[in-house]
Amino acid sequence: MYIPSPAVNGFYIGPAFIHVYGLMYVVGITLAILITQRRWKAVGGDPGLVGDVAIWAVPAGIIGGRIYFDLTTPKYIPHHWYGVFAVWDGGLGIWGGIALGALVGVWRVRRHGANVGLFMDAVAPALLVAQAVGRIGNYFNKELFGGPTTLPWGLEIPVAYRPPGYTAYHTFHPTFLYELIFDLALAAFLVWLGHHRSVKPPGLFALYVTGYSAFRIFEESLRVDPSEHFLGLRFYMYIAIILTIAGAVWFWYTQRRRPATAGAGGVAGPAPAGEADVAAQVGADAAEPAGGAAGEGD
Repeated sequence: MYIPSPAVNGFYIGPAFIHVYGLMYVVGITLAILITQRRWKAVGGDPGLVGDVAIWAVPAGIIGGRIYFDLTTPKYIPHHWYGVFAVWDGGLGIWGGIALGALVGVWRVRRHGANVGLFMDAVAPALLVAQAVGRIGNYFNKELFGGPTTLPWGLEIPVAYRPPGYTAYHTFHPTFLYELIFDLALAAFLVWLGHHRSVKPPGLFALYVTGYSAFRIFEESLRVDPSEHFLGLRFYMYIAIILTIAGAVWFWYTQRRRPATAGAGGVAGPAPAGEADVAAQVGADAAEPAGGAAGEGD
């Protein structure tokens, strides 16, 4: 028993060849926008802001993801004049994409005078859903798999896609599938936590960074796809460890701050159970000058 690899990685619509990898990113981004709009509206925010942020942050995320890939794994760039731009061949580093996309998103949210921390909490589960859908594209590209395994859910990889030293093996850990399942589970947990516990923003986003990065430590210990190595460990393992620690410290810091004082209105409708502090934060922000509170986007 094993999971077979797809025979193709795309399909034609007329003369245009549609790569499943790119299509999954489009589907994931669309779902992320819809989920964020719903969550942002639930705490009294303007859903139109989500569209404005997406117009700027999504291209920035793609650019950031490709720059990260090109800088960290230069020898794996396709050997074409356009190789540094060939996102359809894979090669989007999630951390680079989130970093640049988040910076641009913070800029847009601040320009609208909205609360940055609260918006980050609204988008955190949505990002995980988008990442989960994007991993389906890795499946069609036959990439980002782990070491050999005889488990019944092992992924069959054609010889042409097996890395050097592993050509004799047939099935491998489907680490993209492990991440897909984890991303959806973490997204569900963050939604539950936001409804049932009082978490000061951007605490949910900090937990997203912590949880996803911690899982990547496990995932990087399994993966055998090409990567730079330092002192016997994959480069991305170090990034995952650093971000796990940074995310945990960030969450701890956000929860130590004094709670926001409930003030003027600004919340449309009742907030869900467990999100009273979030609603109060929106109300307090409504009385602030445009630009939000200092330090909210750290």
